[in-house]
Amino acid sequence: MINITVNGQHHEVDADPNMPLLWVIRDILGLTGTKYGCGAAQCGACTIHLNGEAVRSCVTKLNRAAGQRIVTIEGLSANNDHPLQLAWNEMNVPQCGYCQSGQIMSGAILLRENSNPSDQDIDDAMSGNICRCGTYQRIRAAIHKAAAMQTEGAKL
Repeated sequence: MINITVNGQHHEVDADPNMPLLWVIRDILGLTGTKYGCGAAQCGACTIHLNGEAVRSCVTKLNRAAGQRIVTIEGLSANNDHPLQLAWNEMNVPQCGYCQSGQIMSGAILLRENSNPSDQDIDDAMSGNICRCGTYQRIRAAIHKAAAMQTEGAKL
């Protein structure tokens, strides 16, 4: 049994320690917001937070997460009211939506570290997340919107 904490809840997982965390999250815990994209840490669809850092869950082994704090898109906010989630909806960011949870999780780290990012800051921080639909301009606009919401007092 491997002990992990996901979205504030403790879990004892009976799985191969080398199993990618993505499959533990999706198949064992049933949290399907984190998506499988490439399986090689190249697209960012599977991005989660591990101890406050963005990681690709498709290549992060379960044993690395033992005793660590994991946050998935489901745990980013209790009521889907994180500034990025609100801005994503307001700016109509998703087209197909498949990559969006990974995009939001990467954006959350950016805004935690830089409350007023420039376009270049956003492009640099989000460069590891691929959107096949090409909604990059809306993603950038939503991150700017979320930064403004954060400055106005919304929680982040």
